[in-house]
Amino acid sequence: MKILFLCNKSPWPPKEGGPMAMNMLIEGLAEAGHAVKVLAVNSFKYDIKAADIPAPYLAKTGIELIDLDLRIRPLHAFLNLFTGESYHVKRFESIQFRTRLIQILAATEFDVVQLETVFMGPYIEVVRQNSKAKIVLRAHNIEHLIWHRIAEETVNPAKKWYLNHLAQTLKKYEETIVSKVDGIAAITPMDAEYFTGLSAGNHGKLKIGQIPNLPIPVIDLPFGINPSLYFNLPGAEEFPSLFSLGSMNWIPNQEGIRWFLQHVWPDVHTQFPDLKYYIAGREMPEWMLSIKLPNVIVLGEVEDARAFLSSKAIMIVPLFSGSGIRVKIIEGMAAGKTVISTSIGAEGICYSHRENILIADAPCEFFEMISICTKNQVLCSKIGKQARLLIETKYNAGFLIHKLLDFYQLLPS
Repeated sequence: MKILFLCNKSPWPPKEGGPMAMNMLIEGLAEAGHAVKVLAVNSFKYDIKAADIPAPYLAKTGIELIDLDLRIRPLHAFLNLFTGESYHVKRFESIQFRTRLIQILAATEFDVVQLETVFMGPYIEVVRQNSKAKIVLRAHNIEHLIWHRIAEETVNPAKKWYLNHLAQTLKKYEETIVSKVDGIAAITPMDAEYFTGLSAGNHGKLKIGQIPNLPIPVIDLPFGINPSLYFNLPGAEEFPSLFSLGSMNWIPNQEGIRWFLQHVWPDVHTQFPDLKYYIAGREMPEWMLSIKLPNVIVLGEVEDARAFLSSKAIMIVPLFSGSGIRVKIIEGMAAGKTVISTSIGAEGICYSHRENILIADAPCEFFEMISICTKNQVLCSKIGKQARLLIETKYNAGFLIHKLLDFYQLLPS
């Protein structure tokens, strides 16, 4: 098959959740013998120099980057309030991207054009007008839900109103885009159920497990990895130790860390004065870099994320907003780590509390889970092994590539 990927950011290098999720499918399909082409947005949020892309990856994917200014402009944002359109989506409209897409479609007849996130939705009509390819939306999240949850956690009334406005316009866009594609690959079963309801025209009316007469095929296709690339070397692991790892330019990650430091860490440090908490990730904001709390070590971006995972013991994921699936949790579980996460953080993962993950939603619950883990290395090892087994059986990239290919075959003619 010939598959064209339209990406809201470059899948290379796969250093954060979105690029990793995209690259898993792109490289997997290429390695399975299919012809893959990538056209991606390049912006300040994930700025890639085309000259730095390795030649083998370039040959395998034909990746092209189109520079796009995604910076928020106050005047444009204000004027957008009166349009009823999603400002998030509007920023991704580009004449240059559209022109290059038309040229690519004229040169090659693709079987499938895959939109990576709803933000590539503005190019659906371009594909329809210039190709007979089937269009698949790869929904990384229920995007409006992220902003709705951020708004719920916001105290400032004006900011809260604006965030709710962004959430509502994004929700409206998500509700309309489903009728324009030929299939939807959601990243979690819960997200698939949401899009199933939308595609059936009766979102909110379906009961759990009820299967409507669908006009548009929908599947859940989680993030997958090659488990053999992840390892846990007990002898090299600092036990006990806590750590968080993620892209810190993502608001939910920042707010989660801030909450943990304010509401959980003081009691943890008092009870376990020698315990260290490491914070690592890309795009650290200034307030994180300037943290001066006892035994809180802010590392910034680490050179080798897998080696960092292997060297620490207990992963902390204090998320209270967001949607989709947490790629870093999947990685942590693959490395055999004990993960302590909120319910929202672990959303979309087929976990079992106290078996392959620990769930905590309140400060006292985080304190309890950390206490249990810190005092019991055997238990941590057991939970980590069960987490690794879950990844091997349900989140193996090879299996997911075959699932996606089968889905392509089911798309209506």
